[in-house]
Amino acid sequence: MNSQVTDQGSVTTMPDAQVDNDAEADAVNRAVLEKYDRESITRHITQGPVKYFIAGICILYSLFHLYITFNPMPALLQRSVHVGVGFALIFLIFPASKKSSRKRVAWYDWIWFALSLSGMGYLIYEYQDIVTSRGGMANQVDVIFSLITVVCVLEGSRRITGWILPILAGIFLAYPFVSHLDFMPDRLLTRPYDMGDIFGQLFLKTEGLYSVAIGASVTFIFLFILFGAFLARSGMGQLFNDLALAIAGHKKGGPAKVAVISSGFMGSINGSALSNVVSTGAFTIPLMKKVGYHKDFAGAVEASASVGGQILPPIMGASAFIMAETTGLPYSTIALAALLPAILYYLGVIAQVHFRAGRRDLKGIAKENLPAVKEVLKARGHMLLPIVFLIFLLIRNVPVGYAAAYTIGFTVVISMLRAETRMSFSDILGALEDGARQSLAVMAACAVVGIIIGVVSLTSFGTVMTSSIVTLGAGSLFFTLILTMLASMVLGMGLPSIPAYIITATMAAPALAGFDIPILSAHMFVFYFGIFANITPPVCLAAFAGAGISGGDPMKTGFLSLKLALAGFIVPFMFIYNPTMLMIDPTGLAVTAKDFPLPPIVDIITVVVTSVTGVIALSSALEGYFRGGMNTVTRVILAIGALLLIYPEITTGIAGGVIVLGIAAFNIKTAGKPTPTLTV
Repeated sequence: MNSQVTDQGSVTTMPDAQVDNDAEADAVNRAVLEKYDRESITRHITQGPVKYFIAGICILYSLFHLYITFNPMPALLQRSVHVGVGFALIFLIFPASKKSSRKRVAWYDWIWFALSLSGMGYLIYEYQDIVTSRGGMANQVDVIFSLITVVCVLEGSRRITGWILPILAGIFLAYPFVSHLDFMPDRLLTRPYDMGDIFGQLFLKTEGLYSVAIGASVTFIFLFILFGAFLARSGMGQLFNDLALAIAGHKKGGPAKVAVISSGFMGSINGSALSNVVSTGAFTIPLMKKVGYHKDFAGAVEASASVGGQILPPIMGASAFIMAETTGLPYSTIALAALLPAILYYLGVIAQVHFRAGRRDLKGIAKENLPAVKEVLKARGHMLLPIVFLIFLLIRNVPVGYAAAYTIGFTVVISMLRAETRMSFSDILGALEDGARQSLAVMAACAVVGIIIGVVSLTSFGTVMTSSIVTLGAGSLFFTLILTMLASMVLGMGLPSIPAYIITATMAAPALAGFDIPILSAHMFVFYFGIFANITPPVCLAAFAGAGISGGDPMKTGFLSLKLALAGFIVPFMFIYNPTMLMIDPTGLAVTAKDFPLPPIVDIITVVVTSVTGVIALSSALEGYFRGGMNTVTRVILAIGALLLIYPEITTGIAGGVIVLGIAAFNIKTAGKPTPTLTV
């Protein structure tokens, strides 16, 4: 027998078999995560000076970011430290391949470690000379250190994000070397560039490696990842799971609704769909299978809910702050704009879960086996206060970096209120270390994207991409939207959401400016489709991870995820045609406007009522059930009515409402009893 200490301090015994089963389940989950998420393949150094050396650098790395929040350095310097130390940590933490030793740091990785720091050290030493006497023009030594840094960035990002992003960056990096040659198409021809032009752009300016992407990473993203690490150490994940169970666990098909709620909130905070699928899914997917959901559907629910967290305000996986930095729009405008589309997305997922449970008579978990809302809130409810505090600061227009730093301190203080959440000094150090480790993947991705941005800026490739999309769209807004959607999804396949958005925002979003689409709508559009690439076959990594946990078929899980997320694919088109869905009124304003008035309250109410009703109706049509089953013809008619409702216009809303209400009334009148299946 094995003993286990509970939260109350009592000791219980667990059978050896149970311990073995838990260990086996953890091993399976880790294998799934490592298969689909390159970030999870790390060294596990459990003792010795190297372990403490790495931990010390991580803690100092986190403290550095907190320090520069209030004592900023010149942009080039603080970004170079962010990249240099970050990649040095990557070479110590992430092995060169899956076959490399996980127990020790290879000798050649110490060389990579030194090389990563060398570029940072050189920039710090030569900074005054670079910005004054040389004016940013690269000399031979600059080129050498730039080459070293670029190679370190490509190799480090390969280890932590996989091959796709480095290969894409390598293609872009090759372009200025050949863009002047005769075999290039006329549209892609440029003047000749020498090594100084190319690597000076990448290394000595804030338009390459140290571009706006790394700027956002060092000032915003890191701090919110650190905030998430502090929340995790204080038991926020447990709070979301318990609260979701208490609220929805006993409802019809309860475990699936629990998965949607808990995964949505956790996905919004941590910003990693893949890791969220595995961590939260290890708890929710077995529960869904237990009450009778098919394993493919269970994996799809977890994948679609986890991915959707990145469009859920207030944090949006830190993407909201990237968008604010990229567009110059206030954070509050972006968060408010994202609210209704996010609600519609999750409403669509929950509605499909509910209708499937109704059609198959899937019961929830008995109330006596669930925690009570009151007890959950009593034990951990105070940990919701840091999120409320963060929202309050952001609404009061406190600078984002300051707001994040203040909230981290507030989290530590609030955690002291209850023994279940109280953070010790070792917990605080652990959170500082975890935050640094968790930030490395985003930092690496942003650095690689910086190479792409540098080349695009140097060669004006972005203009070429934009004009090509517009030309292929043949002056049609709808076709241009389709092409922009496809470009965003292709670029988003296999990439983390933040670099996917940055790339699409650079090359695809400007294509919509020619149609007088507000900058907010254009960026929201590409942001959505870059994210949903994670659940869109054939490359749907989040769905594949869900299938790995559930034991389902990966591709079937991917198509079910796509079906569950269908509202997320429709709504972006709707807010392009009617920005009221984003709570903005751009009438008479330039496409580059940064401040928008609210639409008339009547328009807002109309859009909310019709779109909510439409999403519920669409979910019913997709599942073929409302109060009773539906035949194919009825489902098609209901789907048409739902789409008319979702389209934000009065005329279409009235027509869609008549269709939906008529079919709903008929279905209620003719409904039969559901077919019972497994219950608990």
